[in-house]
Amino acid sequence: MKRHLLAAFILLATLPSALAAGEGAPKPFERGSWQKLLHAHASHPTLVHFWGVTCGPCKVELPQLGEFMKDHPGIDIVTISADLVPNLPEATRSMLDRAGLASAENWIFDDGFAERLRFEIDPAWQGDIPRTMLIARDGTVTTIEGSAEIADLNKWSDAQAATIR
Repeated sequence: MKRHLLAAFILLATLPSALAAGEGAPKPFERGSWQKLLHAHASHPTLVHFWGVTCGPCKVELPQLGEFMKDHPGIDIVTISADLVPNLPEATRSMLDRAGLASAENWIFDDGFAERLRFEIDPAWQGDIPRTMLIARDGTVTTIEGSAEIADLNKWSDAQAATIR
């Protein structure tokens, strides 16, 4: 009986992680993920957007980024849910789906020590979201604190397209 209870407890304890790891779920962003991401997108223009389920401006900005992604197939789009409220994988996935970003490369902070993750990305970042990092083909990074203006993203995208001509 104790064995069955223990097995049931273990199954229930791992269920949220198993659901979060399902198809279309954001990948867990852990120590070392930033370097892997940078390496995977090296020499590709990449927009990395940090957002959160509890962030009001993010709810407005995500659908705009979904449209930007459709209009700019040459730009790699990466979203990272950096919300301070942990364990929101279903809400995260739902917001990304509604915004048209389900097919983007999506991550979610998966470390109880979010400060460590932010430090790996940018030691000066205090955790404010939304935040967008535009990584040019040559590795140059432009950081936008707060909501990004689509006109600025279009201008950056055009500059990236011009560098391959």
